[in-house]
Parts: sequence; C-alpha cells; structure tokens
Amino acid sequence: MSDPHSGGLAATVHRDNGLAADTFARFDPARVPSPCFVVDEVAIERNLQILHRVERESGAKVLLALKAFSMFALAPLVRRYLRGTCASGLWEARLGREEYGGEVHVYSAAFTQADLKEILGIADHVVFNTLSQWQHFQPLIRDALGERPELDFGLRINPRHSEGAVPLYDPCAPGSRLGTPIAQLAGQDLSGFSGLHFHTLCEQNFAPLARTLDAVEAQCGDLLDRMEWVNFGGGHHISHPSYDVDGLIARIRHFSERYGVQVYLEPGEAIAIRSGVLVSEVLDLMHNGMPLGILDCSATCHMPDTLEMPYRAHIKDSSEPGQLPHTYRLGGLSCLAGDVMGDYSFAEPLQVGQRLVFDDMAHYTMVKTTTFNGVRLPALAVWNSVTDDLRIVREFGYQDFRNRLS
Repeated sequence: MSDPHSGGLAATVHRDNGLAADTFARFDPARVPSPCFVVDEVAIERNLQILHRVERESGAKVLLALKAFSMFALAPLVRRYLRGTCASGLWEARLGREEYGGEVHVYSAAFTQADLKEILGIADHVVFNTLSQWQHFQPLIRDALGERPELDFGLRINPRHSEGAVPLYDPCAPGSRLGTPIAQLAGQDLSGFSGLHFHTLCEQNFAPLARTLDAVEAQCGDLLDRMEWVNFGGGHHISHPSYDVDGLIARIRHFSERYGVQVYLEPGEAIAIRSGVLVSEVLDLMHNGMPLGILDCSATCHMPDTLEMPYRAHIKDSSEPGQLPHTYRLGGLSCLAGDVMGDYSFAEPLQVGQRLVFDDMAHYTMVKTTTFNGVRLPALAVWNSVTDDLRIVREFGYQDFRNRLS
C-alpha cells in the first residue's frame, strides 16, 4: 500500500536529498544522541503558516490535535498561529490548558465520572460520543454550568460515510464505536448541545472532506441550523504540498454562511508533517539468508505506527530493495521477531556505528513510543534549519522505564 504519511495522496516524493522532511538534507545526525527524534521548528512554522492562512481566509478556527503531536517545547510557536488544542481525554486537556492556552476542546469515546468532573473545570468545549453519556452525567454538567456558564457542549455524529483506506484508522467503518449514527437522533431531545462534531478522515486531501460534508448536510437537515458551531474533526492533510487549500477555504466559507455556524478544524499531522526525523545507529550486522542490520531503535517501541498501518518508513539515502547495490533487512533491538522496519538498499555497505535517518517521524510516531523490553526511549531534540541551532529537549533514563508499572 502507499505510505500512509502521504494520506492516500500520490506517494510522497523523495527529493534529491532523499527526504520528505526536506529541511534535514544538511542535518548531521552525529550531533544528537541515538536514538533521537529531531524536529525542525522552521518546518513546523511553515505548516502553521498554511493553517493560519486557512483561519484568516475562511473564518474557521484551527486547533492542534494533541493525539498526533504533543511536543510542548514548541507550544509557544503553536500559540502564535492556532486557536488552541483538542484533546482525547483528561491528560491531553490538562496539557493543552497548561502549555498551549487558547481554547481547549475535549472529546472521548467515553468519560469516567472522575475525569469528566476535572475536564469540566478546564475545557471550553466538551463533546460527548453518545446521548446516553450526556444524559448519565447531567447532574455533573448542571453543577459545572453553575460555575462556568460559558461551557459549550457538543455531540459527535457518525455520518456512516467511510473515506478511510485502512479499517484500523477509519472512524466510519462498519460497527464503529466513534460517534452516534445520525439516524438515531430522530426525535431525540438535543437541547443543551451547541455544536456537532464529526471525523471521517485519516491524512487525506480535500475531496474526501467535500464528500463527507455532502453526506452530513444531506442527513442532518434542519439540525445544522440549530447549532452554533460544527467541528469537521481531524485527518486533514492541509499542509501537504498537493492539498487543495483554496477548495477548503471556499467550502468552509460556504458552509459557515449557509448554516450560520463557526467551523472548527482539528488537524494533527498537518502541523508536524515533513518536520521531523528519527536518528538511529547500526549496532550490528549479520547474515541469515540475506544481510541483516540491527539498529538501536525499534519499530515496536519507537515507531509502532509502521506496524499498525502497516507501512515502510523511508530512510535518507536509501532505496527500495535491490535498486542500490547493497540490500539489508533492518530490525530493532527488542526480542519481538516482528520488530522489523523493512528491506532497504544502499549505495555502500552499512557499517557498525553508522547513523541512519528515518524520514517524517514527528506526527503520530513520537506520541506512540513505549518502553517494551526495557528499550530506551529516544531522546528529543529541536533544531532550527535556518540558524542551525540545536537543543536537546529531553533524554530518558532507567527511572522513566522503572516507574511505569510500580
């Protein structure tokens, strides 16, 4: 299948430097500890400027989806361009309030009473997945409104319009628990809700959103006219070079004017696409039917999205197996047999101690790391591709692993 970081668009074009994260062409991976995630703040700002243009010209409000990129060392930069954050639960909501400011929107497939009580004290918008949870928590909601009457509440709807190519990432796949099917709202009391939320996309261009909007408008009828805001969810690849930004702006303006609503977008990958890499080092070389390389990073621990999707992450200065003279199967240092990044070819033989640079690893990769097998988490670094300034944000040690389970 195509690289999911291209979001179903044409496959990511690797320029002469071999990277979609093109600002890293001149970055020296020996400057950071290994393994290490390195994020270019210049590339992040480039993406933010595109999103800010959408805000300015369409009237929409754009939020950072923390589930995709939550490196809050860059929160001051994000605050300059976006209206706030959207969270999937209490801890992301706290991070949004404490580090990013602006509006804090929270949606969860289900809330616990303890979490919701705290969320109601810090969020601006709280979106429920079902009417049953909304009704169950009415006493809590009434108490919260007594203290914070400005609180807004929304309902996530499921238009049952599937645009996802991979069922694992398709919120509208058959049997999905995400959102209330619109047909189930007929005759229901929706008083108390000021907005609707839907999410059907996964790293996709404008056309799938346009088709989704057609489906939502056809099914919702007069319901949209009764709302103050509508959240188009995430999965928008707005900063991808091939995204139809003009089409998005025009459709948002038309939708807002027709229904008299404030539109929200909550992209995640669009903030961090093409902005970061994962630096790794070759620990050992062996042969078992083919040349093998063992790295100090792990697909299982450090880039599990490559196994979930699955997809093959690109490595700088590499090519498909067999295209260059030396082909290796690269794997991680965990005990999982399937901890394999894939087969790659190189112009020269790999050497123990050589640094390899995995491309486009900032969005949805950094947030999913684990310490399975006691494997060390990658360090975190922020680089400026214009000034060449580099700072190590954090390095992880034994205590980070030890304190997880006891």
